[in-house]
Amino acid sequence: MTVQNIQTSDVDRLKQAKRIVIKIGSAILTGDQPGFVRQDWLQALLKEVAVFKRNGQDVIIVSSGAIALGRRHLGLINGKLKLEEKQAAAAIGQIRLSSLYQELLAHDQIVAAQILLTLGDTEDRQRHLNARNTINNLLKFGAVPVINENDTVATAEIRFGDNDRLAARVAAMMNADVLILLSDIDGLYTSDPRKNPNATFIPIVHKITDEIENMAGKPPVGYSSGGMITKITAARIAVAAGCSMIIANGKEMWPLTKILQGGRCTWFVPTLEPKNAKKAWIAGSLKPSGQLIIDEGAVRAIHHGKSLLPAGILRVQGDFKRGDLVTIFDTQNHEIARGLSAYSKTEVELLKGHRSGDIESLLGYDGHDEIIHRDDLAIIER
Repeated sequence: MTVQNIQTSDVDRLKQAKRIVIKIGSAILTGDQPGFVRQDWLQALLKEVAVFKRNGQDVIIVSSGAIALGRRHLGLINGKLKLEEKQAAAAIGQIRLSSLYQELLAHDQIVAAQILLTLGDTEDRQRHLNARNTINNLLKFGAVPVINENDTVATAEIRFGDNDRLAARVAAMMNADVLILLSDIDGLYTSDPRKNPNATFIPIVHKITDEIENMAGKPPVGYSSGGMITKITAARIAVAAGCSMIIANGKEMWPLTKILQGGRCTWFVPTLEPKNAKKAWIAGSLKPSGQLIIDEGAVRAIHHGKSLLPAGILRVQGDFKRGDLVTIFDTQNHEIARGLSAYSKTEVELLKGHRSGDIESLLGYDGHDEIIHRDDLAIIER
């Protein structure tokens, strides 16, 4: 585990960030009254957003809350909702949520824009580019995009399942400098502080290890669908794209100001420079089609910026075609990278363990020397 105390330079990351993504969870947006927005809190937060905008910083908001708002109007306050009930609640709540953002941001002469995304919009390269271009143009014109998962059409198979990961995907897609997750907890602890009063607070994480992942407990019962485990997953996506991530308590008034003043929060700091858009998309993708298990020599080569050659592949899993996204694991089952395969699963099965010079004789044609070229490979930080 690699942690240390917060330094002034860490707060400066936020002050100097050119592009910021802020995720607002359902639990803090509605508080103790599901179906009602904490309007005073939201208005104060958007005043803080206006300060960022006046400083020349781009701001993107990823907001939960549509289902929590809409379910009240359907008389579905208590109990767990079925998927179709969530979709109906979202259709009602999303109108109210977007109207509220529009109204409150207008107090500072800021235009709000609504964008609804599904997992497929970020997994498909062309739809990913279309979404990125739209958001970039909105930022160019000074608007604040307000993004939510498209719960009205999403199904169980394609849902993000929580907006922590959606926010991380957006941060990676938009080459953001800082992602802020406003939650009902002020950061990462060695265990759940609500259950263990002796849990130790962790201010900064420079490397997401197995120990860090094991600190995340189960999601809390209630209207949120996240929990610390999804925040760790979000941190992996963000830092892999070169974006710093903050977990901070959003329950209190003026939460962004408190972060800027050095208030308690957990920073996840990347060790790599921000990747180009293609590698950020590769690193942030959630639905790979297959897996490759590689030997230690191939692991070292990848970490030294080399391509993945067939000789280093030990096993092949899944079912993928040429150009599909695959995950790469070492022999200890640690994910070390993701990339776009130059060959199908059937072809990789034939090529694994062989030299690149054998490709033509094995396949009957002269293909790429690499299974995954380094330009199509994104390292996952651990």
